[in-house]
Amino acid sequence: MTTIQEFIKEIKNLKPIPAVANQLLAVVDNPDSSMGDIANVIQYDPIMTASVLKTCNSAFFGLKNPAESIKDAVNMMGTDQVIELVLLKSGTETLGGSQEGYGLEEGDMWKYSVSSAVIAKQVAVSLSLKNKNTIFTSALLKDIGKIILEKHVAQSSKKIKNLVENRNLSFREAEKKVFGIDHTELGAMIAKMWKFSPRMVKIIRHHHLTDEAMMEDKEIAAVYLADCICMMMGMGVGADGLSYRFKNQAMEKLGMKADDIALIIAQFGVDMQEIEELLNIV
Repeated sequence: MTTIQEFIKEIKNLKPIPAVANQLLAVVDNPDSSMGDIANVIQYDPIMTASVLKTCNSAFFGLKNPAESIKDAVNMMGTDQVIELVLLKSGTETLGGSQEGYGLEEGDMWKYSVSSAVIAKQVAVSLSLKNKNTIFTSALLKDIGKIILEKHVAQSSKKIKNLVENRNLSFREAEKKVFGIDHTELGAMIAKMWKFSPRMVKIIRHHHLTDEAMMEDKEIAAVYLADCICMMMGMGVGADGLSYRFKNQAMEKLGMKADDIALIIAQFGVDMQEIEELLNIV
């Protein structure tokens, strides 16, 4: 059985999310920050600057005059759009590969993670929650623990399947039983080692609402609900996708009804083509 120390060693070998993403979120979380502050964080990362300008100047956005600097991009596209571009670019390499242990082919995890982030932000906006960029990023990276755990899951797939089918455990509970740690705990360890904010660490750790007291936290509940909506739409449904339990209380705590969920799904359907085009550019 893999020890916690061995998992920590694997985390240290994992290529981290670019530092600019953390710096950007710290600026965004500061209510006194300006568009200029946001541009200043990005412009000192040449790779990220080139990526944002390339995307900003693509046919997708159809700008009449090309952006020549990050400040131009922020002015032309808006703060939220630029922030999301940076965060999407930051997670592409880490989440873009296949996750065979979870039954996900190359690109499946990335598409699911982006979809979950977009829906989480829709939920946040509909409920007028603060920190919508933190919610977006936490939803995007919430399953980062699977990057480390997936090969172990693949090697122990029969044990896990037996626990799910014959012991009525959720997939996460089966992970915990077999490895002594599940992907949410491992994800929180990664987030902490990568110096994510305590807020993001907490959301990633509790995004399955295994501790039902966390339902009182609307940001965690919003990310949980986004995850469930993705699964309802058939996204991210790999080996583990249907082996979780839906907690209706989360909707109640958020004050959302079935009609609200239907509207979010409809809006996501409208945005889906744009999201896929954007992913191809990013």
